[in-house]
Amino acid sequence: MTVYVLRRLTAGLVLAVLVTMITFLLLSTSFDDVASSVLGNGATPGQIAAQKARMGLDRPLAVQYADWLSHAVRGDLGASYFTSEPVRSAITARLGVTLSIVVVALLATSVISVALGVAAAARGGVVDRFAQGAALTGYLVPSLLVAIALVYVFAVKLHVFPATGYTDFGESPAGWASSIAIPVVALMMGGVASLTSQIRGAMIGELRKDYVRTLRTRGIPTRSIVLRHALRNAAGPALTVLSLEFIQMLGGALIIEQIFALPGFGQYAFNASLQGDVPIIMGISLFGVLLVVAVNLVVDLLNGWLNPKARIVS
Repeated sequence: MTVYVLRRLTAGLVLAVLVTMITFLLLSTSFDDVASSVLGNGATPGQIAAQKARMGLDRPLAVQYADWLSHAVRGDLGASYFTSEPVRSAITARLGVTLSIVVVALLATSVISVALGVAAAARGGVVDRFAQGAALTGYLVPSLLVAIALVYVFAVKLHVFPATGYTDFGESPAGWASSIAIPVVALMMGGVASLTSQIRGAMIGELRKDYVRTLRTRGIPTRSIVLRHALRNAAGPALTVLSLEFIQMLGGALIIEQIFALPGFGQYAFNASLQGDVPIIMGISLFGVLLVVAVNLVVDLLNGWLNPKARIVS
């Protein structure tokens, strides 16, 4: 298992290098625009060329990327072209805001989806139809529309939650929960739909297997069969879907943070992309890849823990 983890981490680092390399190559086509943006309107071609030289953007691309990578390995991601703020500290500060939303949404999605999916598979009837209807609604209704409706009802009309803004957890836990409540619900709609469908289908398949009939003939309570045996075996595919939902939610945070004026990772990435702030975009790409690699590794390890047959022995 240790060898497997090391192998996955190595593959993740290689992926990070490839993604950041491709990102840098794509950004290189707009270096003139970046230098022009830093100087402002009215800059002459000569001034733009001089600014590129000061920023080091006139060097060969291979040299520039190797220089960035050598600094990134040491934890130095450079500084913003426009604010001179260190990229690493800026990203880590804002990443906490985004992860607080995404992680809470992911946990809520897991709890609700497991409850709905298991109940639908085990009981059927009205419960099953309700779960399928809820999943279908989650698929069909866009998160953006849900966000607007929630803001109108709970913020504008009822004044239960704030419409925009973010309160740090250390400042006020209650204020923090109130500030992320609507964004979390908007972010988890699609996740609940897909994960509920996955768990329901997997549980129905498990409950029809021979080992379940054997357990029932031995007098094992239905609750124990469903929760201790069938759910454990059905959890593997659900965890895979959950890891994909994490990635999707991380991307969805880009829109959600813009709507609710949250000072998070997504808003920071959006503004940097508009400005063409190369150091920030490169740092965001690196952090994004490493997050995805870490989540996938955790999911693989959880799969091995839940189902010994799925463990990879190295």
